[in-house]
Amino acid sequence: MIPRRPLAALLPAVILATLAPAHAASPWAPIDPARMSAAIRTLASDQFEGRAPATTGEARTVDWLIAQYQKIGLEPGGENGGWTQTVPLLRTRIGTPSRLDVTVGGTALPLELKKDIYLSTLSPVEQIKVNGAPLVFVGYGVHAPERQWDDYKGVDLKGKVAVFLINDPDFDAKPGEPVAGRFGGPTMTYYGRWTYKYEEAARRGAIAALIVHDTPGASYPWTTVIAPGGEAFDIVREGDASKPVPLQGWLEGDAATRLFARAGLDLAALRVKARDPAFRPVTLPGATLTADVPVEMAHLQSHNVIGKLTGAKYSDETVMYGAHWDAFGVGTNTQGQPVIRRGAIDDGSGVAAVLEIARAFKAGSKPARTVMFAAWTAEERGLLGSSWYVEHPLAPLAKTAANFTIDVLQMAGPARNAFLIGAGQNTLQDDLVPAAHAQGRIVQPEASPERGAFYRADHLPFARAGVPVVAVMDMTGPYDLLSGGVPAGEAWLKAYMQCYHQACDAWSRDWNLRGAAEDAALVYRIGHDVAFSHAWPQWKAGSEFAAVRAASAAARTAE
Repeated sequence: MIPRRPLAALLPAVILATLAPAHAASPWAPIDPARMSAAIRTLASDQFEGRAPATTGEARTVDWLIAQYQKIGLEPGGENGGWTQTVPLLRTRIGTPSRLDVTVGGTALPLELKKDIYLSTLSPVEQIKVNGAPLVFVGYGVHAPERQWDDYKGVDLKGKVAVFLINDPDFDAKPGEPVAGRFGGPTMTYYGRWTYKYEEAARRGAIAALIVHDTPGASYPWTTVIAPGGEAFDIVREGDASKPVPLQGWLEGDAATRLFARAGLDLAALRVKARDPAFRPVTLPGATLTADVPVEMAHLQSHNVIGKLTGAKYSDETVMYGAHWDAFGVGTNTQGQPVIRRGAIDDGSGVAAVLEIARAFKAGSKPARTVMFAAWTAEERGLLGSSWYVEHPLAPLAKTAANFTIDVLQMAGPARNAFLIGAGQNTLQDDLVPAAHAQGRIVQPEASPERGAFYRADHLPFARAGVPVVAVMDMTGPYDLLSGGVPAGEAWLKAYMQCYHQACDAWSRDWNLRGAAEDAALVYRIGHDVAFSHAWPQWKAGSEFAAVRAASAAARTAE
């Protein structure tokens, strides 16, 4: 993981000199904003039913995407010479527990589902039973030898319930505390993500894992935690590979405080102790969890849709562009009325951008390297389509030079700035700066690094496999718009976040897609340079992904 540093320390100094950016006459060329808008309008229409995986909406989406790839003139890039890659999914849904409580000193403390606790599972079972399992508070649940940090200190979690805090150990750190800055300050590392905490609990044999919710640390309220309604998805795992913790979930903040107090512990004081590298796990005295939870389980099939242009010189080397086609489908609102969560901006905009980038590549001369264009399934269910691809790649990952992921583009018009997600990770990010400068824009680091955007989109599985990545996510800060400046950018972002994952994320004729097209053109130009070269982008020293890439270096140097 990389400590947070000023952008000037992360990017070449010559690029960040006080030169005024050049102003391009048409900074979104060769991307067509009108064609992007038309694609989003189609994807977000009633016909596609919110594009949920393994539904009629998926079938229509996949057919439409294949037709677009064919019109552009791409070659099939999927399995067996086709356009798709099958992604087997496990869907689980927690039912009403027959028993759910914590017993402290012989007295049961009932936990109300969705009010006090939220539960889900990724285990392919029909019933989960936890019988009097002890609760152990393990601080932030982080094991990071490279940062001289271990919250576990050898504790045995087999058959026990791990209880964590959300985010990183230094998220709430005060100046002078031993942890201050060790995990990047406000910038979230992967150790701060709830997914990492569950993974670590599973590796250590816990029977259940519960995260204490707080809105600042999670970057979203309790209502967002409980929104999935106990439903969870995973790719179908082979054998015992990456076997998940049987029961996972969240404790509402006030409920957690009451629970710790019942066990004679002060959660607020423990939060402070957990910010010290000397912290040791704390067993909640006399506290045990008992749960008897039914699970509705189904095996589904979904699909990634992949097209490509085969390289003229280095056909076994790949540059990849991707966006996720899925959204949340048909559901009900708080009044019980049926609604379609259309996912127009998230991520119809990314799919539209990938199609435009594919069209731009096809219109030019044949690239030296193969260029792949992927529309991933089940991103909203946990980056599952891209994760399946990485576990079952259709092109060698060791020779995948770059992955560009586009997830949410802004619809408020051209801007003076662009945002860099996860600044300082690799040399591709350096290339972003002169490319933006050529458009008349400057590059800024994401405005809310504590949200951990770098770990929340389809580029992450590729990064974890060592592939250098660039992510475009226009919800990471307010744009300085040519029309209205930063206040207008803030207004757009605030309005969009109110519709994030909601039914109102719908196509609008009032949009101005020239800014979205600028961002698409930006990654097109960077990827174009990589596709027409034989150079290999690199992870920087200190990146957690550098060692994985280094392990496959021989594959890139072989003749």
